[in-house]
Amino acid sequence: MARAGTREWLGLAALLLPVMITSMDISVLYLAVPRLSEDLQPTAGELLWILDVYGFLLAGLLITMGNLGDRIGRRRLLMIGATVFGLASALAAFASSPEQLIVARVLMGIGGSTLMPSTLSLIRNLFDDDGQRATAIGIWSAAFAGGSALGPVVGGVLLQFLPWGSVFLINVPVVLIMLVGTLILVPEYRHPRPDRLDLVSVVLSIGAILPIVWAIKHAAERLAVDGWTALALLIGVAAAIGFVRRQQRLATPLVDLDLIRRPAVCGAVLGGMMSLFALLGVNLYLSQYLQLVLGLDPLPAALWTLPGMITVAVGAVLSPKLRDRLGAPRTFLVGFVAAATGVAVLIFTPDSGGLPVVVAAELIFGFGLSVALTIATDLVVAAAPPDRAGAASAISETGNELGAALGVAVLGSVGTALYRASIGSALPAGLPGPVREVAEATLAGAVGSARELSPELAGSMITAARSVFVDSLSVVALCGALVLATLALVIPRLVRRGGTVPEKDEAGDGGSELRSAQHGVDPAITGEPPEEPANKLQ
Repeated sequence: MARAGTREWLGLAALLLPVMITSMDISVLYLAVPRLSEDLQPTAGELLWILDVYGFLLAGLLITMGNLGDRIGRRRLLMIGATVFGLASALAAFASSPEQLIVARVLMGIGGSTLMPSTLSLIRNLFDDDGQRATAIGIWSAAFAGGSALGPVVGGVLLQFLPWGSVFLINVPVVLIMLVGTLILVPEYRHPRPDRLDLVSVVLSIGAILPIVWAIKHAAERLAVDGWTALALLIGVAAAIGFVRRQQRLATPLVDLDLIRRPAVCGAVLGGMMSLFALLGVNLYLSQYLQLVLGLDPLPAALWTLPGMITVAVGAVLSPKLRDRLGAPRTFLVGFVAAATGVAVLIFTPDSGGLPVVVAAELIFGFGLSVALTIATDLVVAAAPPDRAGAASAISETGNELGAALGVAVLGSVGTALYRASIGSALPAGLPGPVREVAEATLAGAVGSARELSPELAGSMITAARSVFVDSLSVVALCGALVLATLALVIPRLVRRGGTVPEKDEAGDGGSELRSAQHGVDPAITGEPPEEPANKLQ
């Protein structure tokens, strides 16, 4: 098995750029929310759409784009998508209304949906050696998780000196560098004899994901299920059932159901999805806490997230060694327990002077989530044959992006609902009607409208709003910690149960037959030797 050289590692460096900017743009708006809200005056619902429609489109299109890359060429799709992403970023930077910004974020989501599965599957082709591939995926995971953490840092630096649109405009030069580097360093790969992309499956996959995501978001905003929610759920479930049945009949399906049926792969996808659910939902509130509660400017607030970024990188690089030493199930356990502990620390965040609590929490849960996400990603990619790497990568990334989008939508909506439910009785008497209305919508609105009041009344209003916001943050942190604690109980058991390892057929046409690993999981995936020699991915 050939080992990668300098050219392949330089190619990996080029592929990390789209990974970082894609994940950055999930979180880069967090620090820009106060200024964006003041400039564009979005409603609470519009603000949530600005924050999460990008992630929704990523989740809805990843499966389609992963399969499309296998057919037309992964590098070609990467470069097309990066171009769309860069142009949409420029459009977002100069948006003059909430509606324009939402449209730009939609286009960014479409372009971004090509980037994640393309980069991960190209890494699968660049690195044949198991050890090098695991290291490369660890670096890729660090770039993905680090990008989410880097978003607030980059945003803070830019917002300190430039308008909020700069958090999008920075994507343009990065995309240009990536396009040149990818063209020079990364070879093209496509399926040698690709089947026609099944458009019915494409429509059903999008129809299954987007209505369900919208229904969850809609119900979370209202803390109730209405007729529209029920209708969207019905449409999504019906499309999902139709999608699964159609995949069972196709020679080359969009989603390899035999791969998903493996408990270890299923556990890895579920673990990645719910990890990012907790991470992004909590991070949405941390950035606002640093600025709006502690009163930090964007740059200092961003810099205080750097310690968490360091532990994210350390966890991603060390995770393959932990897996080799402990096995995948125990490594997942360590990661999820650490992540749950870190998020649980945030339950005790005080109304003032809470910076040490936030930093300690970021250090702990950043390391834990990074370890779990890296192992989960490598497990899924290693389980697929090279000619289906794009589709397998899309499965992993669909779960991750769906979890990120749902984290912002669900936990964001829950926190907003809790704030609105309590703020009315906490605000001081004597507030003008318009000021009260704005303060009851968001903490940013309360802080922004305080300048219209006398110092004494403004101080009372801000103190009350901050206290209610911190209470909401504690509840969101509790929800995130419970999710992660549940993963610590469930995912190691699923991974330990093992499954089957796909193998290309003798014709080499990319079709896969499944060999049974009846006595354990593949040691190349879990790091735990089976009772009898396990089949190895060919």
